[in-house]
Amino acid sequence: MAYVPIPKDLSTVKTKVMFNLTKRQLICFSIALVVGLPIFFLIKDSTGTSTATLIMIFSMLPFFMFAMYEKHGQPLELILKHYIEVRFLKPKYRPYKTKNFYSLLIRQNQLDEEVKYIVKKAKSRQSQANKRRKKTN
Repeated sequence: MAYVPIPKDLSTVKTKVMFNLTKRQLICFSIALVVGLPIFFLIKDSTGTSTATLIMIFSMLPFFMFAMYEKHGQPLELILKHYIEVRFLKPKYRPYKTKNFYSLLIRQNQLDEEVKYIVKKAKSRQSQANKRRKKTN
């Protein structure tokens, strides 16, 4: 008896149209074919078959990427759109500011040291003034 694996999450299942390919893949592969074949036949005579084949492959590669690549359920053009928005179109500012408690502690420590220094200086002046008074009396 033959077994067919069934995914637990059915939202990831894509409907296949023809040749076990989705509609998106069929469209992208057709565009790649329309772009790649004329390039191959136009360049083949002047550069040779191997170079023309490589140029055809590299010209078709972006369309294959748009057809096949998907990350976290998002197609490549959506990922590129988000990247361009974040990188170039949206302003680069933070809507919130965090408080650095470490710098606050350091500042408070500096203020405490400054107050101790002032108090110590005032006490030493006062004790020197008291010594002068005792000498004069």
